[in-house]
Amino acid sequence: MGSQRTIRPFETMKDFEECVRFQEETWGQRFSERVSVAILKVSQRLGGIAAGAYDDEGGLAGFVFGITGVQAGEVVHWSDMLAVRPESRDAGLGFQLKAYQRETLLEIGVTRVYWTFDPLESKNAHLNLNKLGAVAGEYVKDMYGQTDSPLHRGIGTDRLVPTWSLDSNRVIKRMLEGRSGPEPGADADATRVFEMKKEGELDLPGEPDLTLEALRLLVPVPTSIQLIQNVSLDAAAHWRRVTRSALSTYLDRGYEARELYRRSVGSEYLLSL
Repeated sequence: MGSQRTIRPFETMKDFEECVRFQEETWGQRFSERVSVAILKVSQRLGGIAAGAYDDEGGLAGFVFGITGVQAGEVVHWSDMLAVRPESRDAGLGFQLKAYQRETLLEIGVTRVYWTFDPLESKNAHLNLNKLGAVAGEYVKDMYGQTDSPLHRGIGTDRLVPTWSLDSNRVIKRMLEGRSGPEPGADADATRVFEMKKEGELDLPGEPDLTLEALRLLVPVPTSIQLIQNVSLDAAAHWRRVTRSALSTYLDRGYEARELYRRSVGSEYLLSL
């Protein structure tokens, strides 16, 4: 899982100001969606989480921020931001921050958490579905509009909204019992919504079949949409159009994205009824 960091709530003005700078370093200097010092502080007073992961020298290596509120009479948590410095990625720090978030929320009686992630970011999908045990049954087109973050160039801000049931058997098995991969063999009888085609050096999606009635479906996504954006914004936009059509159609019909299978070329969501 990588080296363990010290994770604690932000306490001093220096802590909060460093978190704001961290957001700008992650999403761009002119990132208009950054969370201010005032909101970070106020969230802690109302059951929210604003906490950082610190290395041995006291440097901020990552942070998690979320707010707690009421939805349909239930106290729930919205996990708004999670970021990790590039040199600390792929070492389990994102998982450690989510584990801290889970334990903290369970202590105050919150068991349901929501957030958003880009369905074309397969690393995030692997963490959210396979390792944390969340499931995603809602697709929102351009949830945040057109932002000024360089990460969103050319493809908008479509998002999946996962539901993370903190005390469920699924979450306990994946977070506490070490089953961090997708369900073995669950994709064996699944039907692929579209096939891939090669155009030059890029793998691109074909036209999706939106008439399928199988119990389990597979929706391919690229390993890294960022790499595709670096090569061709048109190709990245094509990925967005096709996966938007496939995922929004089937999730609206009651399917959930429950697993992400990482293949030799790209990845695939497993959708189940």
